[in-house]
Amino acid sequence: MADQATYDLVLHKDADPRTSGVAICGFSTVGMVGVIAASHVISQLNLKQQGTVLNSEFPAMALIHHEVPKHPVRVYQGDNVGVFTAEVRFGPERDVLFANTVLDWFTKGGFDQLIVIDGVARENIDDRDGALYGVSSSKVGRSRLKNADIEPVRQGIVAGIAGYLIAEGDRLGLDITAIMADCNPMYPDARAAALAIEAVSELTEIEIPLSSLLEDARKIEDSVREVFENSQTMLPAPEDESDPSFG
Repeated sequence: MADQATYDLVLHKDADPRTSGVAICGFSTVGMVGVIAASHVISQLNLKQQGTVLNSEFPAMALIHHEVPKHPVRVYQGDNVGVFTAEVRFGPERDVLFANTVLDWFTKGGFDQLIVIDGVARENIDDRDGALYGVSSSKVGRSRLKNADIEPVRQGIVAGIAGYLIAEGDRLGLDITAIMADCNPMYPDARAAALAIEAVSELTEIEIPLSSLLEDARKIEDSVREVFENSQTMLPAPEDESDPSFG
């Protein structure tokens, strides 16, 4: 990774960058699936923040979590688990730099495998039974996907950070897997994130409770439904079918 440009990863005082086990990353892409899943893993496994990714071109902001201000791009660590997350959207022109930063964190941290969680826009947004797809850079990763009954991507294109990471995994001989959940691109899809987390648990044998995330999914759906219903009341009334203009 020495020849690849990255963003600066600034570790907190007394942070130990080296661990082992599973690394997980999630970004604010389609349906917010990756960042929702990453945030849930952090909270459920009680991971501790290890550092922050900084760059002068990032927007100046603090995200407040339980009264504590945070930079939007952060890394966390726990027993045999690490998480890299970005809670704001960045343009696609930054994808390669972000992916290289993830790879630098992954390799220097001594992790055994990296799982990238992402969303795929569902063709029928009214379909609540989303599908799950996977692709891995390694034979052992592909075997894990098969054993977990996750539909493999046999032909096609995986775009963005996830695509770059699995391609670099193949080039560098790293164990990198992308888990992609069908999602509704119109709003944060917590249900799709829950589907992806189930897959991560299956692949890694790490128990990650889902009850609170599913409750969030119901709240999000109820909120979106309410907004939709309210918007309908503001639409013009339908034409009277007795009007001669209907022929």
